[in-house]
Formats: sequence, C-alpha cells, structure tokens
Amino acid sequence: MGVAGSGKTVVGTLLAYRLSCDFSDADEFHSPENRAKMGSGTPLTDQDRYPWLQSLHQKIGEWLGAGRTHVLACSALKNSYRTILAGNNSQVQFVYLKVTQELGAKRLASRSGHFMKVDMLTSQFAALEEPTEREALIIDARQPVESVVAAIVDDLRLGCEKIS
Repeated sequence: MGVAGSGKTVVGTLLAYRLSCDFSDADEFHSPENRAKMGSGTPLTDQDRYPWLQSLHQKIGEWLGAGRTHVLACSALKNSYRTILAGNNSQVQFVYLKVTQELGAKRLASRSGHFMKVDMLTSQFAALEEPTEREALIIDARQPVESVVAAIVDDLRLGCEKIS
C-alpha cells in the first residue's frame, strides 16, 4: 500500500515472483468511470472508491477461500479502506511503501500511459492515513526494489504458503 509512485506495482510484481505467487494491481479493478475521472485530474471521492474497495474485498476473500497466496498492490490510503479490504481476516497483511512527495512525483513524471497524473499526488498525500507499525510493515521505498522485497520477506518471515 502507499501513494502513487511509491513502487507498489514494481515491488508487488517482484515479491510475487520471488514467492512464486499470484499478483494483481488494484488499479485493474477500477471502473471505467473512475479511470476517466482520475485521468482527467479529478481525485476520487470515498463514494467513488467504495464499490472498488468492495470488489477488492471480494477478490481477497476468493483468493483466501481457495487457499491461494496472492500479492495485491493497492493504495489503501485510509484506515477505513484497509478495514474494508481486510475485513476480519487476520491473514491479510499490509506493507506500507513510504515515499516522499518529491520522489513520488519524480517517479510519476517518468511514467507514460498511466491514468494517474503527477498533480493528483497532492490529493493522495492529503488523504493518506499512515498505518502504525502494529497495522503494517513500514518500508522506506527510497531503497532499491530488491532491498524493499528482501525487507518484506525478512520482516514478515514470509513463505509462499503464508503470504496473502
């Protein structure tokens, strides 16, 4: 979890590969309306996000119910969003990729073809409710991707059978 430009997709993809697990990017689950809204530079409201979060919660339940390990990259900016995503399932673990607004903006500026624009990053930082160390593993996302993934595996003592 984290703001745009924190490295969620890159880290999640490498983590899933390293653990021989499945990976999804929560952006893939946004409605065409939400994508268009963000693409036009308009931040999503909680009302816009609610159906998206519910669909992600259902997918998480399906993955866990099938006994499938899965890495999901999702902004999950607010405590209430993380509560919806995890429900009451203690198998769901959050990793917060912490990044500065400057670095996030630099990374976003280097992207092409993505609906999330640099000027929307300010609204994400404004909405961000950082998790505590009890709620998530907090990782400094300024590190090289390989170091971030190694820290996740080491700190959560993950094996493919344990990650969700």
